[in-house]
Amino acid sequence: MSVGSSGAAADAGAELRSAVRTAGDSTFLEVPARVGFAASGLIQVLLGGLAIQLGASRVGEPDQTGALEEVSKLPGGFVVLWVAAIGLFALALWLLTEAVLVRAGSAADRWLRRLEHLSKAAAYAVLGVTALAFADGHQSHASTTTSHVSGSILSSPGGQVLLGVLGIVTGAVGVYFVVKGIRLRFRRDIAVPSGWAGRGITALGAVGYVAKGIVVGLAGAAFIVAAVRAQPATATGLAGGLSTLEQFPFGGAIIVAVGFGLIASGVYNIARAWLARF
Repeated sequence: MSVGSSGAAADAGAELRSAVRTAGDSTFLEVPARVGFAASGLIQVLLGGLAIQLGASRVGEPDQTGALEEVSKLPGGFVVLWVAAIGLFALALWLLTEAVLVRAGSAADRWLRRLEHLSKAAAYAVLGVTALAFADGHQSHASTTTSHVSGSILSSPGGQVLLGVLGIVTGAVGVYFVVKGIRLRFRRDIAVPSGWAGRGITALGAVGYVAKGIVVGLAGAAFIVAAVRAQPATATGLAGGLSTLEQFPFGGAIIVAVGFGLIASGVYNIARAWLARF
């Protein structure tokens, strides 16, 4: 490659990063992205409540579908769902721009942050699609959809390997969430207020990230088991991750504790709607 070609490629890369940075810094994207944080927080609060219900009485649908169904029952719920979907899509787009622009830290840290941004962008996009389906009156069970997607992956060439890799990546994201919560790394994502408010937000974030990491990690383990056994029904997403805890000693109490952790994560995300760094 000639020097001129190398320079042109570098210039093109710089222009692309500049365009992405402009999109990421745009108020047009920032405002709906903040709505997305709030919508995600509301869904996590409801998900935590459903998890507590599951742990206490062994009933309930502890997944995003169950949480969105609860939203649809609220007065004007379909409006909330439409606004939530727009915010979730904007949040997914903002996370994609952040994944492109990650530059600080070591190479390993940069790739971990890219993986976090990309996985969360995909999750928010899927959640946005699901919210739209509920707003339009078309409901689909998250666990069933996950199983169908897993079945499609398994039926493709090298499907077991692909599903296993998906499980490993999902599990790694779960572990990353736990570490992020324990080491309080989430504080670089927000403008932490001073005084008791800052301490409260930090506590909510720490508990929330650990709880969310546990559930995501268990969901990743379910994908790996489904790949090894070639049984797509084993992959049931967050619902499967929470239900797995039922098999543990004092499983009901553990699920209740995780449910409160998910509520903490939801409240943190609602606060992040105002405090997020863009």
